[in-house]
Amino acid sequence: MSKVELDNIDKKILGIIQNDATRPIQEIAEAVGLTSNPCWRRLRRLEEIGIIQKRIAVIDPAKLGLKMTCFVRIHTSQHTGDWLETFKRSVSRIPEIVECHRMTGEIDYLLKVIVRDLDHYDKVYQALIKYVPDLSDVSSSFSMERLKSGHDVNLSLIQ
Repeated sequence: MSKVELDNIDKKILGIIQNDATRPIQEIAEAVGLTSNPCWRRLRRLEEIGIIQKRIAVIDPAKLGLKMTCFVRIHTSQHTGDWLETFKRSVSRIPEIVECHRMTGEIDYLLKVIVRDLDHYDKVYQALIKYVPDLSDVSSSFSMERLKSGHDVNLSLIQ
């Protein structure tokens, strides 16, 4: 996929909505120096080309009793396309796995898992080893404290 060219107004719009996607179009337009219709068209374009993937509410899992964040490192000797498809399907079946990354370096995959407690994590672990064949190693680390969190893209990096 090629890089999409954005002007300063597009970047301002993105900055506003990534901070608060509930702001009315009129407020966004005023903040970026447009009227509502051109601002709305820009917003729609950013959605249509996939820069804005979706608008969400960020929820604090700890306030809902999901107090443990775990990072699971996975090693496998399988690197075929079929195995990867099975792995993707399996990870998608486990809702506690909120992120999954294919990695370079020492580990093959890194999962971010959010659970209530250690017993809950063990159920996720059991499901993972049940659904995914040929795992060489599954090791976990639990977050003691979240020091930084966010979804904001640093728009000043866009050239």
